[in-house]
Amino acid sequence: MARILIVDDEAHIRTLLRRYLEREDHECSVATSADEAWSLLDTGGFELVLSDVNMPGTSGLELAPRIAEEYPNTPVVMVTGVDDPEVATKAVEAGAYGYIIKPFVPNEILIGVAGALRRRDLEMSNRRHQEELEALVAERTAEVQRTMLQLQDANVLLKAVQEETIQRLSIASEYRDEETGAHIHRISHYTRLLAERMGMDEDWVERIRLASPLHDVGKIATPDAILRKPGKHTPDEWEIMKTHAESGYRILSGSGFPVLDMAAEIALSHHEKWEGTGYPKGLKGDKIPISGRLTAVADVFDALSTERIYKPAFPLEKCLAIIREGRGKHLDPEIVDVFLESLDDVLEIQRNFPDGGVYHL
Repeated sequence: MARILIVDDEAHIRTLLRRYLEREDHECSVATSADEAWSLLDTGGFELVLSDVNMPGTSGLELAPRIAEEYPNTPVVMVTGVDDPEVATKAVEAGAYGYIIKPFVPNEILIGVAGALRRRDLEMSNRRHQEELEALVAERTAEVQRTMLQLQDANVLLKAVQEETIQRLSIASEYRDEETGAHIHRISHYTRLLAERMGMDEDWVERIRLASPLHDVGKIATPDAILRKPGKHTPDEWEIMKTHAESGYRILSGSGFPVLDMAAEIALSHHEKWEGTGYPKGLKGDKIPISGRLTAVADVFDALSTERIYKPAFPLEKCLAIIREGRGKHLDPEIVDVFLESLDDVLEIQRNFPDGGVYHL
């Protein structure tokens, strides 16, 4: 059950929509225009708005972004007699969660409403997870930073504390996605190997060894129902899943410590693709930080070659075929070449860190 606001200048449409929805025990209010709708929204409490696109005065396409900005927990579904892909695209760009064509049948309305409410619940749950996590991380980070400042004159001890902090953050992300087992440890050694073979200096190699295991730390802000789902994600679930890159960046950035700064860079960029079709920024080629490009090759190989909750481990030849296919598309071609030239060492790392073991970075 939900409180729903119906906005349409046609009385019979308002009556039909209200009848359909109240049969499903939703509580409905109606408005004849966008201005009237805005007055009702100011009273608060609506969980969904069904709005016509074309209305006298302010249109539904103008109303939707205002609602998205002022009432982010109140999704909008458009109901219109205009069967035009361009209008549908504008509706989605305006922030609408759905687009239903008149004349409609009751099931279309009920499915559209149910889908919008489900997406609303997922997004609100994700925001709560992120807010709670960010508050906790801010508190823990402040504690760690205070401790590190107290130890700044003891370089050896400072490094030990820094590595222990990174180890524990890495373990936290592993607990949320336990199917990956020793994944974070293999990633650490794969990226160290690739960085050495790429000719990076010793300090940089050490930083990526410590930083790369934190590449998916943002997943601790992802709801369990999505993170551990064994089947294919819905489009809405996938959009939430993709937010882990930016969540990880927010968790790790701003510390002022080189390793955590690199970890933040990796978290944000390791799902970018060489050809520019990745996320979250759509970066292309060498605009993607090299730390992210190195981690991407390591992460793709590990995902292909090990069992996950949603797939079995692929045979080595299939893994290599997919990586070769991704050369210059998904993955940096130079790093792929270095990876293939280093395959014997890669496979030795894989044998040394099987899933199920307990390891230290």
